[in-house]
Amino acid sequence: MVGLPARGKSYIVKKLRRYLTWLQYETKIFNVGNLRRNTAQLIKNGTAPNNHSHSFFDPNNEYAKNVRDQLAMDSLDELIYWLKTGGRVGIHDATNSTIARRKKILERCQRENNFKVLFIESICDDKEVLESNMRLKLSGPDYKNVDPEEALDDFRRRVANYERAYETIGEEEEKTDVEYCKLINVGKKIIAHNIKGYLSGQCIFYLMNLNLIDRQIWLTRHGESADNVSGRIGRKFAACLSRFVHAQKMLFRQKQLENYREKIGSSTPPPEPPERNFLVWTSMLKRTIETVESLDPKEFDIMHIRFLNEIYAGRCEGKTYQEIEQSYPEEFNARKNNKLYYRYPGMGGESYLDVIHRVNPLIIELERMTDNILVVTHRVVLRIILAYFLDVEKEKVPDMDVPLHTLYCLQPKAYGNY
Repeated sequence: MVGLPARGKSYIVKKLRRYLTWLQYETKIFNVGNLRRNTAQLIKNGTAPNNHSHSFFDPNNEYAKNVRDQLAMDSLDELIYWLKTGGRVGIHDATNSTIARRKKILERCQRENNFKVLFIESICDDKEVLESNMRLKLSGPDYKNVDPEEALDDFRRRVANYERAYETIGEEEEKTDVEYCKLINVGKKIIAHNIKGYLSGQCIFYLMNLNLIDRQIWLTRHGESADNVSGRIGRKFAACLSRFVHAQKMLFRQKQLENYREKIGSSTPPPEPPERNFLVWTSMLKRTIETVESLDPKEFDIMHIRFLNEIYAGRCEGKTYQEIEQSYPEEFNARKNNKLYYRYPGMGGESYLDVIHRVNPLIIELERMTDNILVVTHRVVLRIILAYFLDVEKEKVPDMDVPLHTLYCLQPKAYGNY
């Protein structure tokens, strides 16, 4: 990573790590700030053992600069060791805001075989976002038990110190064909250079679709059907769902307007927020389509999408687990022993991993959209979507409890969490 403090680097790295992990790439963040705090007792120039004041980040403080550079390289060494022992993607979370620092990083990585480096620079000049980011920093470990006003003043001075030495990515990196991406105001503008390979391209495409708009993502399974319990077709749940979603739509709009009214007193009040559309997506299967049939199509934009279909069981499709155990005992045991990687036999049979890649475009779209949405799908697909947003370990995904008659509401929070 590259960028000044409070420019959203932590937001980006946490989102990117979660996405790549969900795609089954072993990914880990190596945060230089955490390493600095853990080794703070070694910094002799501080007035206290845990001193992280703005003076430590003064570019004219030669001793502190050398310490910061050494910490960055120590963190990079940890990252490289992790990659050499089985990791796939390491994220170096630091400012790396000078040409000299980035050159050191490249030189160190070039000593290893088959290592690719992609610099991602986060730039933000949105004053409202910057102010919000700075205030978030006050709750971080650097300012624990510090008066908020003192902490904010110190952090502003820290940023000013970084700005004095800051060198954006550009011509110097292009001379040596370095891969880089400049992400401006969380995806409003993207500048990419010399991007090569599937994984680099996938990262850039993902980052292009991020946004900070307040919105709601509702997730649920279809209403109880005859396939779940004989003789039950799910009409009761469908009617309840219609009333509940309508009420939530009205409540979200009410909160939007309340937040807007709180800002009207400022010298430059923002424009009134537009009312969000409410999208409804279901699979192509009858039980999800029937679940939303009570929703008014004039109020909700309803779409039926094939990649929300349940996992396809190949030649086991339509059978109960008991029937599969009787007809295909070896397949039954193989699935029981490894549900994540097991692929159903026969034409079109899928595994959990197959469904993850099938659902990938949906995840990108959910990150991109600014509207509220209700997704009505099936057990396996719902597990996989929730695993992405809630950062569930891959081994636990096949056993997640996602009961019928349950609605999940996800809203974006600080640092890329939900």
